[in-house]
Amino acid sequence: QVQLVESGGGLVQAGGSLRLSCAASGRTFSSYVMGWFRQAPGKEREIVAAINRSGRNTYYQDSVKGRFTISGDNAKNTVFLQMNNLKPEDTAVYYCAAYRGPQSIATIPDEFHYWGQGTQVTVSS
Repeated sequence: QVQLVESGGGLVQAGGSLRLSCAASGRTFSSYVMGWFRQAPGKEREIVAAINRSGRNTYYQDSVKGRFTISGDNAKNTVFLQMNNLKPEDTAVYYCAAYRGPQSIATIPDEFHYWGQGTQVTVSS
């Protein structure tokens, strides 16, 4: 089992940057595929980015490609989401999640086994 705690959310103007962190305790996060999801009011939870166990393969939602970067630090057992050139439509609660199944990468919320509590990101225009 793994426990996930997100941090780094906040209020930022459009064009600004934030870095979200997801600290994992329990089993090392390199045992899992890690994902960042977001959920805006009235919308379904959606994948933002994912990284495989080795850290060599990543997945990004089309709307964040070129702006967001997912990465991991094994020594700190932490996964990051660097978000640049933020837009108002990026406003949402952002969640970190871990997948322990057989797939090399996962992107569907229902596939993930462990979730953090979420951190609010608000981008003003």
